[in-house]
Parts: sequence; C-alpha cells; structure tokens
Amino acid sequence: MSKLAFPSWAVWLMALGFAGFIALVVLSIRQNKGIKRSLFAYPYGLWIVIFTIIPLFLIGYYAFTDKTGAFTLDNFKNFWDSNYDMHKQLAEMGHNPADLGITRGLVNVDTLIYSLWMAFLCTLICLGLGYPAALFMADRNFKLGSTLVILFIIPMWMNFLLRTIAWMSLLEDNGLINSLLTGLGLPKMRLMYNSQAVLLGMVYNYLPFMVFPIYNSLNKQDNRLSEAAMDLGADEMVTFLRVTVPLSLPGVVSGITMVFMPSVTTFFIPRVLGGGNTEMFGDLIERTFLSADNWNLGSALSLIMMVLILLSLTLLRKVDPEGEGGSTI
Repeated sequence: MSKLAFPSWAVWLMALGFAGFIALVVLSIRQNKGIKRSLFAYPYGLWIVIFTIIPLFLIGYYAFTDKTGAFTLDNFKNFWDSNYDMHKQLAEMGHNPADLGITRGLVNVDTLIYSLWMAFLCTLICLGLGYPAALFMADRNFKLGSTLVILFIIPMWMNFLLRTIAWMSLLEDNGLINSLLTGLGLPKMRLMYNSQAVLLGMVYNYLPFMVFPIYNSLNKQDNRLSEAAMDLGADEMVTFLRVTVPLSLPGVVSGITMVFMPSVTTFFIPRVLGGGNTEMFGDLIERTFLSADNWNLGSALSLIMMVLILLSLTLLRKVDPEGEGGSTI
C-alpha cells in the first residue's frame, strides 16, 4: 500500500493551529498576569483542532478530489454505482456498457442498506432487552438493582476484541454450545459465519449503551409522580405507560443513538463472527482504504456515514436538548 501524502495546506494548517495555541496561552498569561483555571482548557481546544477539526477537513478534501488533487464528484458517484469507473473507461473507449451487459453496481448501496437493517435489528433487540433491565435496576424496591449495574459494567472493562473473540469458543462447530448439543444426542448447529452470529455479537457488545441511558432517566424520576397517578385511580400499567415511559424517552432516544450509530459502522464483529460471509459499511470503508488503497472513495464513504451520524445527533438534540438521558458510564 502506498503511503498517504498529506497536502501541504494540511501541514500548514496543523502548524498554524499549534502556533495559535501557543499565542493564546501567552496572551492569556499576560492579560491575567498569571495562570488562571480557564487556561487549563486550552490543551483540550488544541486537541479538538488537531485531532478532530483538521481530520474532518482532510476527509472532506479527499472525498471531493481525485488522486491528482483535482475537484471531482466521482467518489460519490462510485458510491452510488460501484461500476462507475468501468462505465467511464468504456465510454471513453467508445463502448456502450449496456451492450456489454455491465449494469449499475449495487455493492456499496446494498452494503449500506444491509448495515442499516442490521443496526435497526440490533437497536430494536437492545431496546427490548435493555428497557426491562433498566427498569429493574432503577426499581428502589428491587434489592439486586445495584448488582445488575455491576454485572453490566464488568464486561465493558474487557477489551472489545477479546469480548467478541470469546463468542467464537461458544459458537464454533466444536464450541461449547455444540458440544452440549452433541452430549445431549442432538445434531450440531451452524452458529458461526452468518448474519445471526453477527447480530448476536452486536447486541452483546452494544446492549450496555442502551441500558445505562435508560437507567439514568428512570433513576432520576420522582417516585411521587407515579404515586400521584395511582392515587388518582391509574393502575400500574396505565401509570407505566402514561408516566414512566414518557419521562424515560430522553434516555430511550439517547440509547437508540448510542447503539444504532456504532452498529452501522461496526467492522470487526462481522469479520470475526461472520467469517467474511457478511460485510457491513464499516468493513467496506476499511477495505476501501486498506485493500483497494482508494483514500478518496474511502473518505467519501466516511463522509456519507458522518452525515448519518449528524442526522442522528440532530434527532437526539431535539428530543433531549439538555442531555438528560446521558449514560452513567
């Protein structure tokens, strides 16, 4: 793979950002006649500029340019039609791609749709499992609530890679589950290298990100509201639907966002548990950058994914403007 050559303006931009940081520090010290607490925020500002804003500029630069640095929209056309480059080359040679049986390539779009569908299923399952768990954890009459919180937190202390690989020892053909089935006289099941295994790995890894925002919202609720509803004649189900659920919506939306977006962009789980039989959008971006060595198309795909993330964050901001559903992790 060829080395990535940063454009000269990016190097100058990083240098100017660092120089501006030094200038702001010196200016702040001179104006305040010493170091004040606000000065300690400058390193974080520098970090954001160099490692967030400038990389975003670079992604935008590569997404809208070709390998020569010229402006182009071909990268986004390649997303819509994975055979676009082939069509373009054949057209330049005077051939009609349709006459040769070469139609629009759907690999990229289909991968995105598949990733969105898998992320939707993962989010739906996490919500179905996470809401009752959060409800039990937040119930002050449930003595094991704090124990459940610890049980959800402990697996997150382990490396994401190790947690995913651990499932291989359970799901593989000679794994624990199939060994138990064989011991019971039952036939083995193909549990690995399919979409179901990938979905299982996604739910396992992202479930805590659904549970804790909902738990945080439920834990903040004033029990007197539920008691008042029941004093006014509402039964437990009506109180849950009319009081508890609406008050927990910020946490639900926050959990949906925190599960859905990582699920769309995940790339390691399909490789390990899917065995190459499934590819999600994160895998496509990684393959485009590393295997195909196409930084321009990879940046365009990343930009498309960032737009989806921004739309998701916009929805979260509208429903939960004060961040009341934030995670407790």
